Amino acid sequence: MSEQSATPMVPFAGLLSRFRGSSDLALALGVMGIILMLIMPMPSWMLDFMLAVSITFSVLILMTSLFIEKPLQLSSFPTILLMATMMRLGLNLASTRLILSNGHEGTGAAGGVIEAFGSFLMGGQAIIGITIFAILVIVNFVVITKGSGRIAEVAARFSLDSMPGKQMAIDADLSAGLIEEDAARTRRRELEDESTFFGSMDGASKFVRGDAVAGLMITFVNIIVGIIVGVTSHEMAFSEAFQTYTVLTIGDGLVSQIPALIVSTAAGLLVTKAGISGRTDKALVSQLTNYPRALAASSGLLVFIGLMPGLPFLPFMTLAALTGAGAFFFDRAHKESAAQEAEAEQLQLTEAQAAPAEEPISQILAIDPVRLELGYSLIALTNDDGGHSLKDQVKALRRQLAIDLGFVMPTVRILDNMRLTATTYSVMIKENEAGRGDVQPGMLLVMDGTGAPVDLPGQATTEPAFGLPATWVDESMREEASFRGYTVVDPATVITTHLTEIIRDNIPDLLSYAATQQLLDELTDRDKKLVDDIIPKQITVSGVQRVLQNLLQEQVSIRDLAAIIEGIAEATAYTQNIVMVSEHVRARLARQICASVVNVEGSIPLVTLSPNWEQRFAEALHGQGDERQLAMPPSQLQEFIEGIRKTFEEQAMNGEIPCLLTSPGIRPYVRSIIERIRPATRVLSQNEIHPKAKLKTLGQVA
Repeated sequence: MSEQSATPMVPFAGLLSRFRGSSDLALALGVMGIILMLIMPMPSWMLDFMLAVSITFSVLILMTSLFIEKPLQLSSFPTILLMATMMRLGLNLASTRLILSNGHEGTGAAGGVIEAFGSFLMGGQAIIGITIFAILVIVNFVVITKGSGRIAEVAARFSLDSMPGKQMAIDADLSAGLIEEDAARTRRRELEDESTFFGSMDGASKFVRGDAVAGLMITFVNIIVGIIVGVTSHEMAFSEAFQTYTVLTIGDGLVSQIPALIVSTAAGLLVTKAGISGRTDKALVSQLTNYPRALAASSGLLVFIGLMPGLPFLPFMTLAALTGAGAFFFDRAHKESAAQEAEAEQLQLTEAQAAPAEEPISQILAIDPVRLELGYSLIALTNDDGGHSLKDQVKALRRQLAIDLGFVMPTVRILDNMRLTATTYSVMIKENEAGRGDVQPGMLLVMDGTGAPVDLPGQATTEPAFGLPATWVDESMREEASFRGYTVVDPATVITTHLTEIIRDNIPDLLSYAATQQLLDELTDRDKKLVDDIIPKQITVSGVQRVLQNLLQEQVSIRDLAAIIEGIAEATAYTQNIVMVSEHVRARLARQICASVVNVEGSIPLVTLSPNWEQRFAEALHGQGDERQLAMPPSQLQEFIEGIRKTFEEQAMNGEIPCLLTSPGIRPYVRSIIERIRPATRVLSQNEIHPKAKLKTLGQVA
């Protein structure tokens, strides 16, 4: 029995899957069918079938709009609305052709559906049918269609006006580290889809209004022209022609207006659902029964109306009993729910007061990449103060580092530390202290840009980020300090500046394997093809990580990651030495590196190595590949360091901040020495000078 019943289902399932696979063809055929209805005549039996399809389609649209949870789940509604309107207009034209051509044959000339609807509505009297039909048209046109169109217009306007603010909120959450890039991209796509949907609904509502007007005009034309044709062409009596063509026309109008009314209701439900979360039935029931007092008041009013003389007693008393019972049961349910919530809160409070459970080992081993610890007097700096709080400045720092270096630094965890003194802060990089300082809340730090002492009354100190002499002064002296040309900063800015310098010094350590993989995953599809070609065939993700760390170590931006990957692909074709690969990538980024070191005159100030030092460094290199090392005698190293200090101090006295230019082969080894004595000095090789760069040679390290 089961085998016999299952056998017919197999062809049906295959037919259904085949239909889904060719839905585009079915849609095209459907649109062509609607166009043919406007041109070619249709037999009455086919008209009956298509009218049934129209009614079914409109009911399906209404039910779908009821069960969806948010409007974007039916984002194709404007297109559906257009197709439904075109179908009804095509059926109106086909039925008009049958009514005017065969109306003299009787009320069945346009098919059984139109005849049944016309006879049922009119009840044998034409004037009643015309009146009821007119009321249906007025309800659809004046009430539902006009209201839905107005709501769609307002929703489209407000959705468009609020888009910039919503986009800024998404960007703020992304920069603060509250959401990931994928979540931000999804929220932006939903925002764009929502704006497009409500804009389309604003235009689609005009279809419904036009459909109602067209139905009214078609009905009027059918009655007048039908009577004229019946009386003049078919020699019918006026009363007979009026009765016959009225039944046909009103039946045709009713068959068209009922689906139009259903679709208009669906459109109204869809545009009014913008402020409702969840399914319509659950939202309405939960919101209408959320206030039992309203049900009780309604029950009392119904009792009063039912007792008034002349009014029917039973209907009002029945409704009063139902609303009163609903008020009683819903009130009891709400009290039970409130009691359960209070019990749950008390249980949570009891559990919180109990001895805490042992902390999982994984949480103990977790390390914060960047942590800012504050003394108790500095906690107030984290409060919102017009966008100038410590938290806001840290968010801005993360965004700025992403722009400058192409690296999204980890979220900075800010917490208080009672072991610190009240005005002390500490910056931790991977659980190790990288720097600390003292700030005075409620005061301002004043510095002289030349490094001279500040001639203002206050507490002398040293600026923690750069070690410049500074003074803490009262906030009332801000204008005087600014008038004298001093640099004035608030405590939150002092901490943020120090944090910025510490992060820049330690940024290679913050670029983890996971962060490198995320940067590679966020490349465009065209660039990912190159990544797939070289990883892991030519280099691993760890190798890419080391190259990026080498670039960040010297403050070279990795924002142009696609060019960096191209440089890695070229270099790994002939070497696996990460140092040599990094040097080749730097040569590929020559334009970017040169642009980052130009002065206000648009030129690159340079100090070169003498040929003697070039030869000494080249001769001091021993080994091959990754084992290549610099083995220079300590006396020569000391001589080189003294020469560097002397040359750069002379240039600093002249107001210049030059770069050191070397040959490509020795650049990384010269840099390894320079970074210990002058970490801010940029060391460039001759391969990194862009052909169009303007150079300014200031001296030579002899």
